Amino acid sequence: MTSSTEPGIILVAPHRFPNLNRERALAETFGMDLVVATDQASFSSRMADAEVVMVTPYAKMTAAEFGLLRRCRAVVRYGVGYDNIDVAAAKQIGVPVTIVPDTASEEVASHALAMGLSLARRIPQGQFAIQSGEWAGVIGLDTPKLSRLEVGVVGMGRIGQLVARWWSAIGAKVHAFDPIAPFSEVPSATLKQVLEESDVVTLHLPLSAETHHMISAEVLGRMRRNAVIVNVSRGGLIDEDALAAALIEGSIAGAGLDTFAQEPLRADHPLRQAPNTVFTPHVAWRSNMSLDALQEQAVERARRALQGEALPNVVT
Repeated sequence: MTSSTEPGIILVAPHRFPNLNRERALAETFGMDLVVATDQASFSSRMADAEVVMVTPYAKMTAAEFGLLRRCRAVVRYGVGYDNIDVAAAKQIGVPVTIVPDTASEEVASHALAMGLSLARRIPQGQFAIQSGEWAGVIGLDTPKLSRLEVGVVGMGRIGQLVARWWSAIGAKVHAFDPIAPFSEVPSATLKQVLEESDVVTLHLPLSAETHHMISAEVLGRMRRNAVIVNVSRGGLIDEDALAAALIEGSIAGAGLDTFAQEPLRADHPLRQAPNTVFTPHVAWRSNMSLDALQEQAVERARRALQGEALPNVVT
């Protein structure tokens, strides 16, 4: 890294925040410019001047971007997921990457619970039947009552633990799997058991090489025919083409997705034609408090970096 007597910039990736008032105030405090990229190309083009890079889900920090950095003190990721940041490249050049966890754990967990309950009670099927001029038919005859409903939680971090606790509190039978984190709130099970012996499977894992397409066509084929799957984590956890095929064939009963491998979901994606679904546009984290908390904590991490203070939640 090279240094300069001239102040650098605070670089913000393309975003969808209502405003950047906190970020702009921070830049003014340090006599710096706030540069807001409009796309990946403009984001990458200003790396050399950036003292802090603030990353959203709408841009990537690959090895190429890290290779352009000359004076960067930290990369700050708005939120907890950092699969769009090449952490190995950051570590190689000595730039810390800090994330902002736990600003919306309750929001995401409640979203997952709401999706799971809606699908388990076959509410999408009921709504579709009425909209299409039909009536009840066999809707709901394949789902257990709540006290017999078996829920499998994959990933027992902050959000997974909340989901497991809430499902248990309303009377469902819950078991869970986590490859790393220990837990005692609910019975543990193998991944195979959670996937194959659950009526609701709810995913709460980061996306990595190990978890990419962990829900494959083969896994979907082994799940219960009456099962539903919920994903509020990362779209790449599920092979979406395989999921669409399973839903259309009726080999799985439903899916609730807030995240997709490519966002926005393209107009011709087969999932758009799949039945028995609840889709939301990556908004599980939102509430009337979460956005302010997210930006405030991200800006606080940027301030610490500029003042040479220790950073929390470093992943490098």
